[in-house]
Amino acid sequence: MEPNQEISRYLANAKEILSTKAKKEGNEYRDIKYVQMASGTAYNAALMIADQYLLRKEGNKFIKPKSIDEYRNRLRKYNKTLLSYLNEAYDTLHLAGYYHGTPSVRTIKEGLDATQKMLASIE
Repeated sequence: MEPNQEISRYLANAKEILSTKAKKEGNEYRDIKYVQMASGTAYNAALMIADQYLLRKEGNKFIKPKSIDEYRNRLRKYNKTLLSYLNEAYDTLHLAGYYHGTPSVRTIKEGLDATQKMLASIE
C-alpha cells in the first residue's frame, strides 16, 4: 500500500472510531477510551506524514526520529509550516486526546484538521 494511502487509512479509522464509538453529546465525547484510541491513531498518522517528508528530504541518510524533539529539530530545518502542524497534532491529539483523555470535540477536531493539513502539504 502507498504510504499516503496508509496514512489516509489511519485518519479514516480515527474518524470512524470517534463517530461510531466515542458517543458525541454536544461539544463533548462521553467514552474517553475511544477518544484516546482515535487520538493515538490520528497522531500516528501525523508521525507517518513527518517520516514521509523527512525521507523525501534526506533520502538515504534518513533515520526515523526517536522523539518529538528530534522531529521538531529536523523539520525546523526544512519546513516550519509542517512543523507547526506537527506541534498542533502533538498538543491536541497526543497530549490532550491520548494522554489526558480530553472529552473536547473541538480539541480533537483541531488535531485532526492539523493532520489533514500536514497530509495535504506533502502530496
